[in-house]
Amino acid sequence: MPKLSRVPDVGAEILRLLLVIFGAAVGFQIGSRLQPDNPGLLLGVFDATTVGVIIGAGLGFSIGGVVSRRVMRGISRSEDRLSALPPDQVVAGFVGALIGMAGVSLVAWPLFLIGPAGVIAPLFAFLVLVGGITGFRVAKTRGASLPGDFAERAGLSGPSPGWGPKVLDTSVAIDGRILQVARSGFLTGTLLVPQAVVDELQGLADSAEEGRRARGRRGLDVMNQLKATLPLEIIPDDPVGVSEVDAKLVQICLRRKVSLLTLDQHLADAAALAGVNVLNLHALAKAMAAPVASGEIVEVHLARPGKETGQAVGHLADGTMVIVQRADHLIGDTVGVQVTSVTTTSHGRLVFAKLAHP
Repeated sequence: MPKLSRVPDVGAEILRLLLVIFGAAVGFQIGSRLQPDNPGLLLGVFDATTVGVIIGAGLGFSIGGVVSRRVMRGISRSEDRLSALPPDQVVAGFVGALIGMAGVSLVAWPLFLIGPAGVIAPLFAFLVLVGGITGFRVAKTRGASLPGDFAERAGLSGPSPGWGPKVLDTSVAIDGRILQVARSGFLTGTLLVPQAVVDELQGLADSAEEGRRARGRRGLDVMNQLKATLPLEIIPDDPVGVSEVDAKLVQICLRRKVSLLTLDQHLADAAALAGVNVLNLHALAKAMAAPVASGEIVEVHLARPGKETGQAVGHLADGTMVIVQRADHLIGDTVGVQVTSVTTTSHGRLVFAKLAHP
C-alpha cells in the first residue's frame, strides 16, 4: 500500500520562508563584516559573504520548520479559544492588542538609533508582538464589558450574563455536573478561577479526612477536565482585608463586573444582594427536574390504550406522556393516578403510574 505524503501547511511554509530570508540576511551582514579580514576564497568558490548567506539560510530553514509548526499550532489553539469567547470579549481583546502594539511601537522605535536596522528589526517586531498579546489578554479579562455607546457602535446590544466571563465557586468544582453543562454547549465564555478557590481545593485534597480529601481531589480533577472544553484561567485576585473565600468571590465579581457560577444557595443570595449576577446551577437543576415525583398523585385524562395489555395513556399539562397500568377500562375519563417512576428517554420524559383508587 503506497504511503500518503503529508501535505505541508501553507502558513507554516510561508513562516519558514520568512525565517530563511531573515537568516540569510543575518548571514549576509556577518559575512560582509568578515569579508575584509578574509579576502581569500572559502569553501572552494565561495567567499565569506556567500558562506554567511548559505549558513544563515540553512539555519533559518532548520529552525524555521520547528518554529513555524509551533506557531501554527498556537494559532489553531487560539482560534479554538476565540470561538468560545463572546463577541464583546473578542472586540475588547483586539482593541487592547492594537493599543498595546501602538504603545510598544512608540516606546521602542528609538532602538533603531542605536544599531543596524537589520539587527534591531527582529527585536522590535518581537517587542511589538509581546505588547499586542499582553494588550489582548488584559483587555479580554479586564474589559469584558464594553461601554454602552461603544457596544452600540460595534453592533452589540450590551454584555449578556450568559456570554461573559464567570467566576467559578468551589462548590461547582466539587459537584462536577458543570462538566456535562459545559460539554452540552449551554455554558460559554471564560471561566475565572480565583487563586483562593484553588487553595481551598488543594487544602481539601491534602486533608487527613478521607471524605474531604476525595472532594478536594474531585474538584481539582474537574477543573483540569474543564480546560479541554472551555477557556479556564487562574486569576491571582486577592481582595485586601477579606479573609473568607465567599466574600472574596463577591468582591472579585463586583470588581471585574462578571457573573458568579455557584451551587451554594447562601452564597448566591449574598452575591445577588450585593449586585452580582448569579448563575445558580442548583436553580437550573430544579428548573429541569421532572414535573412530578414518585409517589405523587395527579389527575390525568386517559386518551387511548397503551402498547401493553391493560395500559392506558394520558398526558400531563406540559405534554409529558403518562402510562397507567390496569386502566384501559377507564379510557375517556379523567382519573387520579399515583406516579410510580419517571424515566427520561431520547424523546423526553415518560411517567409510569397506577390508579390511585383502583
